[in-house]
Amino acid sequence: MKSKTLQITLIYIIISILMAVLCHKLLIGYFSSSEYLYLSLLKDIVFILITGLVFRFILSKNEKRSITIFEKLNKTNVEIKESNEKYDIVAKATSDTIWDWKIQEDSINWNKGIESVFGYNPEEVGKTSKWWFDKIHPEDSIRMSIKLYSFIEQKTEKWQDQYRFRCADGTYKYVLDRGFLLKDENGRAIRMIGAIQDITKQKEEEQRLKLLETVITQSKDSILITEANSPEGKIPKIVYVNPAFSQMSGYLSNEIIGKSPNIFKGPNSDSDELKKLLRAIKNEEECLIETITYTKNKEEYWVRFSMIPIFSNEGVISHWISIQRDITDEKKLETEKEHLIRELTQNNKDLKQFSYITSHNLRAPLSNLIGLLNLIEDIPVENEELEEILAGFTKSTHLLNETINDLVKVIIIKDNPSMQKEEVSLKEVFENVFSQLSFQIESHKPIIKLKFDKVPELITNKAYIESILLNLLTNSIKYKSENRKLKISITAEKIENKTILTFKDNGIGIDLERNRDKVFGLYQRFHNYPDSKGLGLYLVKSQVETMGGIISIESEVNKGTTFTITFKN
Repeated sequence: MKSKTLQITLIYIIISILMAVLCHKLLIGYFSSSEYLYLSLLKDIVFILITGLVFRFILSKNEKRSITIFEKLNKTNVEIKESNEKYDIVAKATSDTIWDWKIQEDSINWNKGIESVFGYNPEEVGKTSKWWFDKIHPEDSIRMSIKLYSFIEQKTEKWQDQYRFRCADGTYKYVLDRGFLLKDENGRAIRMIGAIQDITKQKEEEQRLKLLETVITQSKDSILITEANSPEGKIPKIVYVNPAFSQMSGYLSNEIIGKSPNIFKGPNSDSDELKKLLRAIKNEEECLIETITYTKNKEEYWVRFSMIPIFSNEGVISHWISIQRDITDEKKLETEKEHLIRELTQNNKDLKQFSYITSHNLRAPLSNLIGLLNLIEDIPVENEELEEILAGFTKSTHLLNETINDLVKVIIIKDNPSMQKEEVSLKEVFENVFSQLSFQIESHKPIIKLKFDKVPELITNKAYIESILLNLLTNSIKYKSENRKLKISITAEKIENKTILTFKDNGIGIDLERNRDKVFGLYQRFHNYPDSKGLGLYLVKSQVETMGGIISIESEVNKGTTFTITFKN
């Protein structure tokens, strides 16, 4: 195919020759000499051919120049297209929010990140810098604006800043913003392009790490971090110690970093515990030991020593963290406690043996003595003084017998900490109690209200619960007020996993401000009644606790007393 230059040249020559021939034919009628006209036509044709060649040369030059320019433009367009395609790909691939700000026009465009990262719909996104600045947290806005405009005015070489950017839902995210300037031929800033990166998680992690660092540095426990691996038979080298470690051991951080904690081992250290620690390190598992260790001045102290492995995301151990606590005082208290327990155990055995002696070994001679006194009662005594002495002796003997019987009751309770339990009807128990106290109830006619509908039955020891309620009811009748009718209320209810018995009366009460610690003591009496021995409430408390319950008291003088007994279901 002929080039356009050749085509244009041929068209020019053909048209020019045709025009020349046409003109000469028209001129033949005006000139007599035709030879002159043909010669002139020949000259014109030669001229046309020469100008055609010149014209072709000029067109060829222009065509080459145009082709060069076109190729350059085409290349530039391709480069621009590739650049735009790369920009679009990067904008889609990156999690950053990219912005393009035409400074003179105050026109700003955002990529899709403004939607995906911050949740704004396209119609919500402003097209000016004001919208951008309005979304910056008020506490960060002034600082960020000053740094940005200083950069635009070339007062700073580069610009990047961290600030909080408001999301569509009103929350704020921490962002890292970086930007660079485009300038015109006069050096004036005309355009700025930047990328906003969401660093909220990094900020939260920084704050968490700062918090952990504060915990570590302020901790009263000694904390040290070691390398992951160590030579055979040694604990890995130390890379960090907190201030508490220096205070505990006497070693400064620069004196201990790079060394193994093996230096704390001494002659009295527990070798079995240290072997246990080394096995745990070898197996890359957590370990806790207690051993004697040594300060820089070779002073002994007890330490509770833990080693915790720290693994990377790939599951490879990177470090060990050791938390150490000085338990010297704890060990001393433990030793003292063990010594005290041994003493108390021995004392308890001695007291129990004494109780058996007083309750069993004395019963036989005491029974003999009571039998002899019963025989003397049938023998007339004429001497009044001797009769009075025998009467006092008889009374004292019977009191001693009652005391020994009381001790036997206490010993039976203390020697049977786990009593057999069964399903007991509270109504039947109270019927038995009432029958035993029928004379007292008939004499004083108290108003008694029972409420067992919520807990008709109770899993407990029947003899104990009967003894408990018998003692409480006896006390209510015994210590009634002379100024008002005796009222007694007994209720049972279930609250969550507990059964609660409440025994309430309006008797003379007890002064708990003076006697709260003594209420359930052995042989503690709070009223001057001749038949009061101070044993009933002690037995009640012992029986309740033997069955795994708790008893408490609330009382006011001249108002009444309330006992609350709680059993776990």
